[in-house]
Amino acid sequence: MDIDSVRNVESRIAEIEERIARLSGEEPSAAASPGAFASRFAAALGSSADTGAGARYQDIIAEAASRYDLDPALIHAVMMCESGGRANAVSSAGAQGLMQLMPATARSLGVDNPFDPQQSIMGGARYLRSLLDRLGSADLAVAAYNAGPGAVEKYGGIPPYAETRNYVAAVMARWKGGER
Repeated sequence: MDIDSVRNVESRIAEIEERIARLSGEEPSAAASPGAFASRFAAALGSSADTGAGARYQDIIAEAASRYDLDPALIHAVMMCESGGRANAVSSAGAQGLMQLMPATARSLGVDNPFDPQQSIMGGARYLRSLLDRLGSADLAVAAYNAGPGAVEKYGGIPPYAETRNYVAAVMARWKGGER
């Protein structure tokens, strides 16, 4: 199963969970069950393509980690959950490259070509560092990477969106599990 298929399934599951919550009168966060799905999601992202992407971009990730004082495994986890290690990835929302930067965000980070692995990883790491500095913890920074810092601040934590909760769980599992 490729990354786009996994993301399509994940997105559809999130929509269904949110509908169920609304119909049953629950808060959307009550319907979010990141544990089981996130484990399957992280496992799917940990396919054989993972090893190649990790090795291919290891030097750039190490440089970005050093420059922005980040754990290289965290950068790798975000990259793999964002693009599956595909430099030419484009999301349905318009995010581009390995680190899936939105065009406006990429421009604000000085990224001229989000499909260039060096620029994408450096820009994504710079953005992740700014989110860590702003929000104070890795899980909140990862949530903001997915949903935006405004959503994290609005909810005073990880927003109650199933997609974001699943994403945070998948990145954290990959990072803490040391999956490469």
